[in-house]
Amino acid sequence: QVQLVESGGGLVQAGGSLRLSCAASGRSFTDYAMGWFRQAPGKERELVAAFTWSRGSPGSTYYTDSVKGRFTISRDNAKNTVYLQMNSLKPEDTAVYYCAAKSVATVSVRPYDYDYWGQGTPVTVSS
Repeated sequence: QVQLVESGGGLVQAGGSLRLSCAASGRSFTDYAMGWFRQAPGKERELVAAFTWSRGSPGSTYYTDSVKGRFTISRDNAKNTVYLQMNSLKPEDTAVYYCAAKSVATVSVRPYDYDYWGQGTPVTVSS
């Protein structure tokens, strides 16, 4: 099992930046595919970015089209923490952002494929 705690959300002006953090405890997060989802009111939860890695082969990184070139997912293995750097933020990025872990270490865009979730951290982007 793994426990996830997000932080770093807040209020930012359009064009600004935020860095979200997801601290993991329990089993090493390298045993999982890691993803960031977001959910705005009245909308479905959507995958924003995800990564996985495998021994003996390159890992993979995924970004949804709307954030490519603006968001970057990364991790600090020593701190067992995954980050989402969000640049050039737009009002449509406003949502609650969730960190998630998937026990089968392949990227999926489907929320129900992920086994563990953080509590969410809200991000509001003002015009």
